[in-house]
Amino acid sequence: MLQPVPFIDFQGRRVVLSGASSGIGRAIAIELSNRGAQLLLLGRDEPRLQETKAVLTGPEHAIAVVDLRDPSKLLSLLNNHAGQQGRFYGLCHCAGMVETVPLNAIRLDKFREMIEVNLVAGIELARIVSRRDLMREDGGSLLFISSVYALAGMAGQIEYSATKGAVTAGIRSMAIELARRQIRVNSISPGLVHTKLSDNALRRLDPLRVQQLEALHPLGPGTPEDVARAAAFLLAPESRWITGTDLIVDGGYTAQ
Repeated sequence: MLQPVPFIDFQGRRVVLSGASSGIGRAIAIELSNRGAQLLLLGRDEPRLQETKAVLTGPEHAIAVVDLRDPSKLLSLLNNHAGQQGRFYGLCHCAGMVETVPLNAIRLDKFREMIEVNLVAGIELARIVSRRDLMREDGGSLLFISSVYALAGMAGQIEYSATKGAVTAGIRSMAIELARRQIRVNSISPGLVHTKLSDNALRRLDPLRVQQLEALHPLGPGTPEDVARAAAFLLAPESRWITGTDLIVDGGYTAQ
């Protein structure tokens, strides 16, 4: 009897994953490794990157300590890795910064940092990974983690919404430009997911306000694994006819 073929299979495919130290990034790393992907994990915190690597399936994973606020070293890093380990199939840009502040408290230096990490670094990673000499000749898949705040307004999230809105808009043009090379580009817009990053932001709010935010999600707040499964689906070669799409994963938040 023939064995069933897994719907989502990354065997032999190398994926770059930013923001892999914790939260959604770590969950995506675990999900992709369980499905056969070979990962290059990017992050600022080497001990936490090592913790992520230690829980992955399979031995062929690597880490690289980088500060995405300064993307100038990414080209040499990814070029050297591809030369030693093989060409890339995909990218998932999960790294991000979030800060809950009202308009009159916005600091331009912090805002510029958020732009660098949430937007500029992702575009630079996509530019490098999709180079003809670094990506597989049969194409690949690029995925950006955006946010429902790119689609729905929220007080205190002006900076974050602006950067994530730019991501959601940018992937559409990138998808059209790269389609001729069979490179797909998509994004995911999660709702409220309890991670260390989001919980730090929520601590600035009154507990009653946090309860109200959670109640706006008909299915309740999400988990990193909820987003990770969606990420695996969009990145997978089996999803070959999906590009330029923003997949909303928010427990019904934006359906209301």
